[in-house]
Amino acid sequence: MKLSVKSDYAARAVLGLARAHAGGRSMRVEDLARGQSIPPNYLIQILIELKARRLVKSVRGKEGGYLLAMRPSEITLGDVLRAVHGQVFDTPALTDGSCPTELKQAWQTLQQTMDRAADCINFQHLVEQSAEREKMYYI
Repeated sequence: MKLSVKSDYAARAVLGLARAHAGGRSMRVEDLARGQSIPPNYLIQILIELKARRLVKSVRGKEGGYLLAMRPSEITLGDVLRAVHGQVFDTPALTDGSCPTELKQAWQTLQQTMDRAADCINFQHLVEQSAEREKMYYI
């Protein structure tokens, strides 16, 4: 199984916004793109999808940009993957009538396991891991 670059970029974008969340200020697309190493044009497309799923919101005006629509602890990696792909894990076998039942059950088990794992990872935890890593580096 291989996730797309879009998945990685979407997760990076949400992580960048999660890091800025405590300050309560929106981030400009250019700053978020630079800070997370995401091509700005691609980031805009991703932010539109994340906004449609109500994970991020936009702020207009001079101080405009994007910010999380909820606390980082309320957003999971599963939420982000579903926003850009529809499912965390999907296979055509799940809807294929000719797929053997036992194999279809195996695919369903894998899908449920992947969903649970992705839903256990929230962005507050990732921000805290990042802060701990930075503290350890400077000791």
